[in-house]
Amino acid sequence: MSEPTKQPPYIYDIVGSFLRPERLKQARADFAAGRIGRDQLTAVEDECIAELVQKEKESGIRAVTDGEFRRAMWHLDFLSALEGVEEVDAKTWSVEFKGPKPKGAQLRFTGKVDFGDHPFLEHYRRLRRIAGDYPTKLTIPSPSMLHLIPCVRGNQTYRPIERYRDESALFHDIAIAYQHAIRAFYDEGCRYLQFDDTSWGEFCDQDKRAAYEAQGIDLDKVAQDYVDMINLALEAKPADMTITTHICRGNFRSTWFSSGGYGPIAKTLFSQANYDGFFLEYDSDRAGDFEPLRHIRDQVVVLGLVTSKFPELEDEDAVIARIHEAERYVPLDQLRLSTQCGFSSTEEGNVLTEDDQWAKIALVRRIAERVWG
Repeated sequence: MSEPTKQPPYIYDIVGSFLRPERLKQARADFAAGRIGRDQLTAVEDECIAELVQKEKESGIRAVTDGEFRRAMWHLDFLSALEGVEEVDAKTWSVEFKGPKPKGAQLRFTGKVDFGDHPFLEHYRRLRRIAGDYPTKLTIPSPSMLHLIPCVRGNQTYRPIERYRDESALFHDIAIAYQHAIRAFYDEGCRYLQFDDTSWGEFCDQDKRAAYEAQGIDLDKVAQDYVDMINLALEAKPADMTITTHICRGNFRSTWFSSGGYGPIAKTLFSQANYDGFFLEYDSDRAGDFEPLRHIRDQVVVLGLVTSKFPELEDEDAVIARIHEAERYVPLDQLRLSTQCGFSSTEEGNVLTEDDQWAKIALVRRIAERVWG
């Protein structure tokens, strides 16, 4: 195996979330109903995460996650715990899923955005204690999401507070908050961090582009603002830390909300954003072809060619053939393999079993070892 493939992202990697065990779901329901206290819930979370980490190690995963077991959703738990941000109920979700719908929610700003003494720091400390000396990976929503949800998806009702009447001030404060997050997680030992992001998936969708533009939103300008904000945040990244992003098209109960190839955003995102790697969904024809990858510079591209939405296993030879198709645009030593998304972006989880989940992980490993050795 070549030396570069021993560093993250790994030749077979994971997006991060895993199906929640039933006893964890019950404990979270009991806590919400007031039947158990926070300490009791945390104890169950710790037990379930310890069992997950052991399974991750046994499956050969090179950097383990906590499966996002302490969250209800992949993004809102983190974003709403930032200083100057709060979650509010909404009648509907901010995007339309093609099937079951999550409970409505929205974000609003109440003051200056910052990282502060964020609860995810304690979540990560606990993961590190459980994992021991084994490498870990932390997933959090991207800076883009903190603007996208209230200001783009919610633009019809968004009313900026005084501090953010100049939107450039909002972009700046979000970037600095993420600088503080990067440094804080680094100080806790994090060397592999991933920003999860559905904004780019939406910006690839021609129907969504038309709808936003009809509302007066210049998506090309928003995309450039996002890359500038992300790059300012990434200025805090130490040399021995890897920060990647996962570009998602929606993942709730095996449904989705965006379609379209990467063409509309490839030049802006791939050629300008200073991520170390991109986890890209390529599990269906909704993702388009590999041609937009010509804009990739020296970053690693993790091809999400194995779906986490359904239990059927992909044909190994067919996946390998697609990896070699992508090699027309990105050298093989810059390519990796994973599932297209996590298995449980929300606590409800996708429509497959835990056995199905681990079979997918095993498939990704088998294919990667055939391709990269």
